[in-house]
Amino acid sequence: MTENDKITDNEEDVKEEIQPDEPLEEGNDTVKEEEEIDENVKWYAVRIISGHEKKVKAYLDNEIKLEGLGTKIKNVILPLEKVYEVKNGKKRVKTKNFLPGYIIIEANLDEQVRGFISKSPSILNMVGSKGIKGEKLQPIALKPGEVKRINSILNEESQNERVDLRLSVGDPVKVISGPFNNFNGNVLEINNEKMKVKVMVSIFGRKTPIELEFTQIEKEK
Repeated sequence: MTENDKITDNEEDVKEEIQPDEPLEEGNDTVKEEEEIDENVKWYAVRIISGHEKKVKAYLDNEIKLEGLGTKIKNVILPLEKVYEVKNGKKRVKTKNFLPGYIIIEANLDEQVRGFISKSPSILNMVGSKGIKGEKLQPIALKPGEVKRINSILNEESQNERVDLRLSVGDPVKVISGPFNNFNGNVLEINNEKMKVKVMVSIFGRKTPIELEFTQIEKEK
């Protein structure tokens, strides 16, 4: 045997020692499978009898636990937002349902879940459903943009607080603070994003538009 033959034999021995018996699993693929999102779980709007929102949520939360449906119905949300109401010159905090007559659920709507929801008290139907109470529902899931918009309202920071005035152009209002305190006028423009309003008031007998914060005015009865 030549010297070259010995070197070749040694290389083969080394290869056999480091070569695993079975191929190594790729960790990334395993992680992806574990973190894979269930595509059957989506967001839906459920129409209910107006004024029964809190009762329906409480009922569903309780029954989901009793029926063991927690893996299929992930969330039941009452769409509330924090708003500020100006009354008698004072600002007070309150929560308001920004989708009255609806609750939002995140669920895998298989036949079992659809039957459970359709038979729940005070529930009328699901948005987009073609069926009626007691029949199979064919609901339409909320679009990604709608879900994003709802989440943005639910997760708003206090600095984005909104004043609940329910104003319309032409409404009579009274100024309750600032240099024009006690002036009366009518709404010209409303800017909900900036929470400002333009009001036409009479200054020295002349009609003049002024810009005010929502918190500076009060709707007259």
